[in-house]
Amino acid sequence: MITSELKSKIKSGALDEKFAALRELDASDAKNASAISAQRERWLSAVESFEEIYGVDRDVSLFSVPGRSEIMGNHTDHQHGCVIAASITLDCIAVASKRDDAVIRIKSAGFPEDVVDTKKFRSPDESRFFKSDAIIAGVADGFRANGFSVGGYDAFTTSDVLGGSGLSSSAAFEDMVGNILSHFYNDGKVTATELSTISQYAENVFFGKPCGLMDQMACAWGGLITIDFNDPAHPKAEGLDFSLTNHGYSLCITATGGNHADLNEDYASVPAEMKAVAAEFGAPVLRPVALGDIIASSHPVREKAGDRAWLRAYHEIRENGRVAATVDCLKNDDLDGFLRYILASGDSSYKYLQNVYTTKNVREQGLSVALAVSESYLEDKRGAWRVHGGGFAGTVQAFVPNEYVEGYRELLDSVFGIGACMVLRIRALGAVRVL
Repeated sequence: MITSELKSKIKSGALDEKFAALRELDASDAKNASAISAQRERWLSAVESFEEIYGVDRDVSLFSVPGRSEIMGNHTDHQHGCVIAASITLDCIAVASKRDDAVIRIKSAGFPEDVVDTKKFRSPDESRFFKSDAIIAGVADGFRANGFSVGGYDAFTTSDVLGGSGLSSSAAFEDMVGNILSHFYNDGKVTATELSTISQYAENVFFGKPCGLMDQMACAWGGLITIDFNDPAHPKAEGLDFSLTNHGYSLCITATGGNHADLNEDYASVPAEMKAVAAEFGAPVLRPVALGDIIASSHPVREKAGDRAWLRAYHEIRENGRVAATVDCLKNDDLDGFLRYILASGDSSYKYLQNVYTTKNVREQGLSVALAVSESYLEDKRGAWRVHGGGFAGTVQAFVPNEYVEGYRELLDSVFGIGACMVLRIRALGAVRVL
């Protein structure tokens, strides 16, 4: 559809139901009118920005890829463990149009345009590590390596998946690059798992970051998903048919505003210490190590790897078991069980994994404060709370009954600043072509 027609269609409200579905809103409910109107304006602005950069009356399509939230499995994926994650109602959106050549041009709001000739940029280049054009080249190369077609396109993207929020803005962008290629040149037949593994390949090999696969999978799949990384080259994913919305709950993520500078050592120490414990049992990672093993061998393991490493291994093994138990709760529509395991995960992360604050600056413990405030408000309201994502700084997660959401949001905003607490829902749709 050419951009002038698309703008008229958006203004008329003809796409409101599609926009509402991306936000898990009922378009027929009057109380959602302002939120849907805001999405209408957002998409209209994106089309207008595309026109300014790439020309008017181009034939364009609309795309959306959500951010993600880790629900269970804190620091288990790098030990070939299991996780539960979910797509959320914040997303990266794109207005895109095919080109006749092999060049991909992407202008993301707030960033310089990336221009990649996919016929020329076909192998990793260390001088392009940690640059977004390397992601584009890597996704294109991954498509070719997996037998998919590659072609050029122009795209304008904008995202409300905030960078540094632990909601995977980078994975959403990576999946978006491939999402457009899938629909423009492969009839939309690239599966969510294929799209995710290609995105991970791009980030690992072309971007130079050794990330896991959870983020890309959760963004691409949609809804709640559990992933087993026992065979990391072929992870097993399963969608979970459970609705927090139907139970009257919202997912709240609060950004504590902590300083992420100089935390690389903290993040790196977690898998390194877990692997040090695994090595004592002749294993490269903790997945094959049983809880009884580390209990029985606690003295020699502590002597060689240290107490914190032992505690982190204890967390990982127990957390991996909690994932399996939580999956059973979700499959059986057991909300109380789900909330109980969320609390147990958060408690274990705090006490044993010890990723709630950095020991380099003990004066700054924003996550600890957010967890304490959440506990004070939610402990008698059937709520649950835990550290979100990698930890040390960043965000906390809470599952809040809808009747208490506004009070919770106001309280957390009073502590961390207006807008710190984001009220979200789990989104059923993953990486999609909207129109």
